[in-house]
Amino acid sequence: MNVRPGSDTADSDLLHDAFRSFDDAAATLQQSYQTLTSRLEQLDVELADRNEALSRNLRANEELRAHLTAIVESLSTGLLVVDTGGSITRCNQAGEHFLGLTRDRIVGRSLTVCLKEAQLDGDVYPLTTQQGSAVTLSHRALQTGEGSHAGSLVLIQDVTAVRELEDRLQRRNRLAAMGEMVGRIAHEIRNPLGSIELFASMLRRDLHGVPALRDYAEHISSSVHMMNRLLTNLLLYTKPDCSHGGWHETEALMLDALTLAAHAVAHTRIDIRLEVNPLASRIWCDAGQIKQVLLNLILNSIHAMPGSGTLTLSATLTGGQTSGGPALCLSVSDTGVGIAPAQRQKIFDPFFTTRDEGTGLGLAIVHAIVEAHRGRIDVESVEGRGTTLTIVLPHPPQEEERVKTSGSPSLDRRDRSAAPVTIGERHFVEEETSA
Repeated sequence: MNVRPGSDTADSDLLHDAFRSFDDAAATLQQSYQTLTSRLEQLDVELADRNEALSRNLRANEELRAHLTAIVESLSTGLLVVDTGGSITRCNQAGEHFLGLTRDRIVGRSLTVCLKEAQLDGDVYPLTTQQGSAVTLSHRALQTGEGSHAGSLVLIQDVTAVRELEDRLQRRNRLAAMGEMVGRIAHEIRNPLGSIELFASMLRRDLHGVPALRDYAEHISSSVHMMNRLLTNLLLYTKPDCSHGGWHETEALMLDALTLAAHAVAHTRIDIRLEVNPLASRIWCDAGQIKQVLLNLILNSIHAMPGSGTLTLSATLTGGQTSGGPALCLSVSDTGVGIAPAQRQKIFDPFFTTRDEGTGLGLAIVHAIVEAHRGRIDVESVEGRGTTLTIVLPHPPQEEERVKTSGSPSLDRRDRSAAPVTIGERHFVEEETSA
């Protein structure tokens, strides 16, 4: 065999170049692999960061959604979201309450149908819900972020307190005007009454020997005295004298008023309950005037319970403010015939009465005395179930020196807690409420 040295050398060089190219390609591939691995690790880190950021955003959005839902559900204003087709897509708890419907009977149904079913489709102010609350309806357009129409919001606002304030203001203005007129008339009538009484007394003296004619003079004088008492009550209504204020025992005032009403309670089957919260054991007032107020309310309650029933006198201290501070509430409740809604706004008007023998001045004087004490009187009544009249009076702090100078001695309830209290011929047991 003939060997060609030059040919072997070329093949060897060729093989060497091939291995070197393979090594270069392998190194390049290894470098590319490492680069891809590094990039993949970097992408994993970026993906993890983005996933974490997305999770945080989702949690924040969920918390915001839950927070907004809690706010909407906590609103005292009823909220209904209505789409462009007039169907309700969302409502809150207040909306359920005012409509008197469950949420599954609201969502997805027509707004018109729901309002008609809830009897809130009228056009008077204010509307009255089935629960007795006074409400108003207002509509607001609902728009997207781009400004396009997306439906509407219906707000149901409870204006019961506002309505009560309006009624109270109207009543105060009406009674003030009537009081001014009544006061002037009372003064004008009182002047000739004095002359009539003078001439009647002269006739009684001159007709001493004529009994039949003297009786006529007595009747004239008696009628004059009756008219004078009526005018005195009228003047008391126009300007009650509440200048003798001081600290008094609340329970003692109630018992005194019950004692004065003993003649009306004696021949009835009325149960009497007395409930005085220890925090309301003392009251700052004109004792004589407040006793007259309680007496009038007690007599009205007795007349409202012909035959039998339960009369409850209670005293509590509340945070409800009358003039910037806590308030003491004196309530007189009965289980009588109640007051018709049409009469409820008139019961404090002078000369308004539902009794044939009444003068219509009792509650008018009550209202005037309470107003003079810078308080108010609230009425709650249901026909056939009874009435509660609550006197709300300012309750100033009991300064030590004022307590010491109070004319009413402190009562030790422990000595009397189990003993029955006698009012005329009636017996009842006092009930002390917890603080």
